[in-house]
Amino acid sequence: MSDGFWQMGGYARFVWPCFALAGLVLAWNLWAARRHHAAARRRVQRALAMNPGGDA
Repeated sequence: MSDGFWQMGGYARFVWPCFALAGLVLAWNLWAARRHHAAARRRVQRALAMNPGGDA
């Protein structure tokens, strides 16, 4: 690729940090969703262990 693409017409110092920030936000969202899902699974497993019969 040409240097012009990577320099973004002089706006590279604004564009590339925005891409990096967006990547960090997406990675954080993925990490937080997995952590929340794992915690919810633990809560459900704990609740099932406390009431194995399933009666209310």
